[in-house]
Amino acid sequence: MSILAPKIDERVEAVYFTRDSLVVDLRDGRSISVPLVWYPKLLKATIKQRSLWEICGGGYGIHWPEIDEDLSTEGLLRGAPAPRPKVKSTLKPKRTMQRKGIRAKKSS
Repeated sequence: MSILAPKIDERVEAVYFTRDSLVVDLRDGRSISVPLVWYPKLLKATIKQRSLWEICGGGYGIHWPEIDEDLSTEGLLRGAPAPRPKVKSTLKPKRTMQRKGIRAKKSS
C-alpha cells in the first residue's frame, strides 16, 4: 500500500507585491505572504525596482539587483524578517573613576 503525498518543491515560481505584503508562489502550489515591513529595502524600493527580481540559488532564492536584496524560500517559510542593522551608540562608554592614593580593600 502506498501513500500519495504531494511533492514538496520549495523553488520560486513567481514573486509579486500587494500594498503591504511580499508574496512568493512556490512550484508546489503554495504561496508565502510576509509583511513588507519585514524587509526595509523592499519597502523603500520603487515599484520598478521591486519588479526587477531574478531567481537565484538553484531556484531557492530571490535577488533584486537594483537594491542588492536577497531572500531565500527557507527564510520566508521560517518567517524570518531581515536582520535589523546595528545602530552605533553616540554615547561614550562609562569610565571608572579612580582617585589617587585610594586603594581597593582586599576581601578576606
